[in-house]
Amino acid sequence: MTALSGLTVIETAERVCGEWTGRLLADFGAQVIKVERPGGSPTRRFGPHVAGESTLFAYCNTGKKSVVLDLASDAGRSALQALLARADALIDDRDTAGAAALGLDPETLRGAHPGLVHCHIAPLGADTPPEWAHAKPIAIAATGGWAWHTPSESRPQDPPLMGAGRFMPDYDTGLDAAIATAAALLRKRRCADPASAGQSIAISEVAVQLSRADVVMGRVLAGDDEPGHSRRRYDMGGPGDVFACADGHVHLVMMTRAHWAGLRSLMDEPAWCAEFPDDWLEFHCTPERVARFREAFRAWIAGQQRNPVSEQAQKLGVPLVPVNTARDLFENAQYRHRGYFQSLTDPTLGTQLYPGVPYRMTASPVRLSRAAPAPDADRGEIIPGVMPEVTP
Repeated sequence: MTALSGLTVIETAERVCGEWTGRLLADFGAQVIKVERPGGSPTRRFGPHVAGESTLFAYCNTGKKSVVLDLASDAGRSALQALLARADALIDDRDTAGAAALGLDPETLRGAHPGLVHCHIAPLGADTPPEWAHAKPIAIAATGGWAWHTPSESRPQDPPLMGAGRFMPDYDTGLDAAIATAAALLRKRRCADPASAGQSIAISEVAVQLSRADVVMGRVLAGDDEPGHSRRRYDMGGPGDVFACADGHVHLVMMTRAHWAGLRSLMDEPAWCAEFPDDWLEFHCTPERVARFREAFRAWIAGQQRNPVSEQAQKLGVPLVPVNTARDLFENAQYRHRGYFQSLTDPTLGTQLYPGVPYRMTASPVRLSRAAPAPDADRGEIIPGVMPEVTP
């Protein structure tokens, strides 16, 4: 028995944000039924591909079941309504007009299925204007403010970049959407009349990005910084950076007197450290001192092995970490100890290791149950006799 066992979620999503929402709910035991268009979800065509299969789709859709419905037809829409009648939640990320045309707008759903938790994801929420309906993740990141200060410490003439990964805004949004959906399902379970205790959730992808800027906003509200157009205003300051070492790279974050004391101990108090006052990070962190520190530290760290020096630094309270490659992650002893990567067998991809989740729950541990489904793989179980098959 897992946390969401016994709950049924219908997912009509066709983008990474909605599919990731469904994946997170499936991780906790919900039966997530993915409704796909004829030809399959558009994300099945997103790269990279292995043996002709999208690894992105495989990652975002583990644990789900699939049925293909032609929602342009009366029979397809009727079958979807039959699924919703026995579902606890619906995850949708199509544009507002498209959802309304299918009867998936909040008003219609509340009338037809008053007990349904409906989570709708759109670039600017339920009121997204038509010209924003199909905004790409890079547009979401830019509009939400994150592209403005990536990469960190950019020169004024450098163009904004998207940051970490082409679908990072989708994963951020999917996480918030899953949390909101789970909260609504918990409320429904506690209500005296669950059959009428559904609710609509409108997720704004841009607002999710804004919420991730809480550190920057907090600094401004606290008076530690002034709002303005300089991109450097959004950097955390300090001499931290990525540095090359003997066998790769390490990332240093150093902002307090304690960090500086730990780092001096790590380096066995080299003579150049005497140039810096003990509180320089907090009160005297000038561009000249930052440049001098980086010059001297770069020469020292170049002769160190990244894993041993990072481990030693962390024991001294210094936030120094190795910059890992994908291979490093699979070989990481801590990830292996926690069972983070789990094995699943896919008919096409074969047996592969899949990323798990970063939390361990004693009463309802997450166990990846099945690989992402083939299109229409579960028709016989989900809608036997409801309608004729549609070409996947």
